[in-house]
Amino acid sequence: MRKSLIAVPIGDPAGVGPEIVAKSIASKEVFDVADCIIVGDKTVMENAIKIVGADLEVHVIHEPEEGDFREGVLNLIDLGNVDMAEFEFGKVNGMCGKAAYEYIAKSIELANDGKVDAVATTPINKESLRAGEINFIGHTEIFGALTNTEDPLTMFETNGMRVFFLTRHVSLREMLDMITKERIKDYVKRCMEALKKLGVTDGTMAIAGLNPHSGEHGLFGWEEVNEITPAVEELQAEGYNVVGPIGADSVFHQAAIGRYNSVLSLYHDQGHIATKTLDFEKTIAITNGMPILRTSVDHGTAFDIAGKGIVSAVSMIEAILLAAKYAPNFTK
Repeated sequence: MRKSLIAVPIGDPAGVGPEIVAKSIASKEVFDVADCIIVGDKTVMENAIKIVGADLEVHVIHEPEEGDFREGVLNLIDLGNVDMAEFEFGKVNGMCGKAAYEYIAKSIELANDGKVDAVATTPINKESLRAGEINFIGHTEIFGALTNTEDPLTMFETNGMRVFFLTRHVSLREMLDMITKERIKDYVKRCMEALKKLGVTDGTMAIAGLNPHSGEHGLFGWEEVNEITPAVEELQAEGYNVVGPIGADSVFHQAAIGRYNSVLSLYHDQGHIATKTLDFEKTIAITNGMPILRTSVDHGTAFDIAGKGIVSAVSMIEAILLAAKYAPNFTK
């Protein structure tokens, strides 16, 4: 049986991305389920391999079919875009921001062309992107633009619990204005389509409540009464297997024990706190609604420990494992 072929851009070279890539490629867990194509800079990766003490040989390739997928070999598409004379670990650097973008863009190109089955991404730094004159705030926006996807969906998966987000990078004040019946209905329908594409066809989606005790029929807020409950009722009438609002203090636990196949979190921290408390290192982001599959670690560049060889690769390994798990559904 063919292993899934996963492109892995190394992220911001000044962060921990290259180190977690080296540790992941050296791991038996990854070797057993995936063939990986690393997109990065040869000098940066060779340096990272030394820092973490991995027993790896760098094999430079130009196309995925040139890969040597024996254990202990790191197959690298070398973009050669880091000048080590200007490089420093743990620092915002426009050169590194631009390089990180180019690694992502190349990985997306490979996936768009069907040369890899999925992309598993590593951390990038928003300030470095800006310093490198890259006009995207993060991975999701880059993937959306380069796959012609207007509004990609973010889903977290943690030990089998799946969480979607109705709103993400907006203030709490702005978030309240975005809790509308129409938006909820649109997101539920799109989330369910995304689940089908991942191969998840059974079970019920739960909508998290917004206010304490889901508002207690207006005692603690009217969003549930005016927007969330009507959305759920209309979706149910249309045949969608959805329930809610379920109090946010219990819905994530219920999903974690298998009562629901997914939860629609209403705002950024609501879902982030739930997933990362359950298992911080194994909280993996999956970008849905695109023609290609993308998984990602859900931690930052960790500039404070970059270059020290002490970063955990658990999240990167899990991101690659999830990419390999779901990739066959995208390549049927």
